[in-house]
Amino acid sequence: MDPVIVVGAGPVGLALSLALAGHGVPSVLLDEGAGKDEPRTARTALLRADTAELAERLGCTTVRDEGTRWTGWRSMRRNQDVREIRFGEDGDLPSPVHLPQHDLTRGLRDAVMAHELVQIVPHGRLDTIEQDADGVTAHTREPGATWWRGSFLVGCDGARSTVRKLLDVRFPGRTAVERHAVAALRTELPWDGEALLHRMPPWRSGGQEVTARPLRDGVWRLDWLLPPRGELVTPEGLVARVRDTLAGWCGETPPYKLLDTGVYTLHHRLARKWRVGRAFLAGDAAHLLGALGTQGLDEGLRDVDNLAWKLAQAWQLGASEKLLDSYQAERRAAVAARLRAADQALPVLRGSGLRTYLPGTGRGHDTLLTDGHLGRGALGAPPEYTRSPLAPPHAEAQTLVGTPLGGPVADVRVTAPDGATVRLRDRLGRGRQLVVLVAPGTGVWDRRHWMTAGVMPRLAAAVTALPVRAELLVTEGYPGASAHTVLLVRPDGHLVAAFHGVRPAELYAAADAARGGAPAAARTGPGRQRSGEAEGSATSAGAERSDRPEPDERTERADRTGQADPTDRTADIN
Repeated sequence: MDPVIVVGAGPVGLALSLALAGHGVPSVLLDEGAGKDEPRTARTALLRADTAELAERLGCTTVRDEGTRWTGWRSMRRNQDVREIRFGEDGDLPSPVHLPQHDLTRGLRDAVMAHELVQIVPHGRLDTIEQDADGVTAHTREPGATWWRGSFLVGCDGARSTVRKLLDVRFPGRTAVERHAVAALRTELPWDGEALLHRMPPWRSGGQEVTARPLRDGVWRLDWLLPPRGELVTPEGLVARVRDTLAGWCGETPPYKLLDTGVYTLHHRLARKWRVGRAFLAGDAAHLLGALGTQGLDEGLRDVDNLAWKLAQAWQLGASEKLLDSYQAERRAAVAARLRAADQALPVLRGSGLRTYLPGTGRGHDTLLTDGHLGRGALGAPPEYTRSPLAPPHAEAQTLVGTPLGGPVADVRVTAPDGATVRLRDRLGRGRQLVVLVAPGTGVWDRRHWMTAGVMPRLAAAVTALPVRAELLVTEGYPGASAHTVLLVRPDGHLVAAFHGVRPAELYAAADAARGGAPAAARTGPGRQRSGEAEGSATSAGAERSDRPEPDERTERADRTGQADPTDRTADIN
């Protein structure tokens, strides 16, 4: 049983290996480096609520223990407050989680190192990919030249992806959409625990926009929007920006300690294909975005959530081409919509002229930017796969609830099969579809009583008969749902369908559609136990290594292909 080969040990590659392991699928993680990341405090990760929950569910403890959740968000224009939003228990939305990216990577790596289903390979520099009907063969060059055999291969190897180049996939887009000067420093600002977006600050070096976002231990990340093709930012010029900005906010420059600086150039690119046979692209290898507060890492983790359960089903049970193709159909469309929204907003937000001074314009601009930074609206909200190829055909028994079809389900409290009361999203990532019955009043009864009462016996029998593994859950209520509504939820938490009452035939049809239909004809392949083989441990399920000689011509061709493309200017992606 060949594992999945994951190329690239950044946050997306680490998360994908952990997500596959959660589904019981082994993986080999090829790390081009030595397994250590350079600490860069100015390079941070900002995770929305859904991606932060995913990272925690995968076992990344640093998100919970070292991430900073803001108390609020404040917008200013020149000298005036424009908007203030409160987070937390009394706020109207959950706070993002902000932490240095090397801390996020460390937490994910620690979880990987503790998992027996993930084999991490340092200095695993890929130079060859070969595919056949049953799997993928990949070669890593010196110092540890090795052939690896896998069922599938996923390139999570960043903006200059070797996998993407070996697959000959184009990566068109726009270069230098935005440039930011960045500084991480320890100081005290007037807004304890609040993030700040200040547009048109009134001091000389403020530029068009500056943001301040808190980290733990009194550290702040400050970003200044730079002209797209302006002069280089010198260390002296950056220090002047720091001093002017702190004085503008505090009245005078307070004591501060400069920890890290950088200049980040943001690009917008989208790979033409995200699947080529048994090879896939994810994260920065598939897309680059980041202007107007959008977060490329968020989208990379959403790639992981979407792809992992589909590869797991293919590995364990077999999969239809529709299921495997749905990854590109869903995720590429979602990221394309995000890029399109940002590209449409950029001329309005970054333009000049009379329209920028019209009444109400500043407040409208602030709304767009706030949505991008806080994960709302077209620039930041979690995706809805309303036009997914996995969507079931409409049935008369379907009903509407507060979540649109294809949207992420609300995180209501549910009763699990063991009788425990948990959050709905806690049951995700286990390779099962979820069937949720809305049954007000069941919370006051012991599970063993209501499991044999009312519609439960018929629903339990319908769930047992589904063509996929499924788990039956019960909730007291769900937004917009009446009593006896039955929800079908994908393994990644997106709503497949909602039915009024128990409808076994319609539920079966929806579950079958959500798995992409019946798998291809049964044959020996990934995830299928071959005749005479026993299920093995993580070691026996690991990748096959081979010492067969390297074909010189093929290796030289791969070496040429794997070189950095001089026209692919994607350095210093944040």
